[in-house]
Amino acid sequence: MSEVILSLGRTQFGKSENAGKLISIEEANTLLNEWVPNERLRLHMKQVAAVMKAWAIEKEKTDEQTALKWELAGLLHDADWEKFPDSHCRVIIEKLEEMDIDPEVIHCIASHGPRYFGVEPVTIMDKMIYVFDELSGFIHAAALIRPTRYEGMDAKSVLKKLKTLSFAAQVSRDDINDALSRIDVPIEEIIEFIIEHQKEIK
Repeated sequence: MSEVILSLGRTQFGKSENAGKLISIEEANTLLNEWVPNERLRLHMKQVAAVMKAWAIEKEKTDEQTALKWELAGLLHDADWEKFPDSHCRVIIEKLEEMDIDPEVIHCIASHGPRYFGVEPVTIMDKMIYVFDELSGFIHAAALIRPTRYEGMDAKSVLKKLKTLSFAAQVSRDDINDALSRIDVPIEEIIEFIIEHQKEIK
């Protein structure tokens, strides 16, 4: 995330009567393909979506509908970043509000960078997208410079890279630490979970 402050100026999103209203993953991907020509950025969102869905099912034991909320939030959280960088988050939020999407999904997207958007993560879904966003991208960057990519990658090697501030310097270590401070899960466990669940995403 860049250092540009893009405060949304509000903390309430969507309408409560739209609770449970979601689009399909196919519809979300159609939107993604229209708004995000950059394949690398689309991959990032697909990886975050996969990790979010897996965490919802495996760790939070959610039902299928709730897991879809997590997945959609991950898939669309940066959907406006490429075409509307000066209005990042604002445009996708307004689009989802127009589509009458569940407000929990919209709030989750709005809270994926509290330092930038001014929206604090509240639910566990909010907190986990904040945790996964920067770390997912960092782990993928680390995998790309390995001869074997994700194969054999572990938390120890990722932690070593995190301490090398010149590597993937655009990734905010402060944001990662802040996100992790909001959950009671060791960073090693988070890293291993991300590696396992995003390594096959293309």
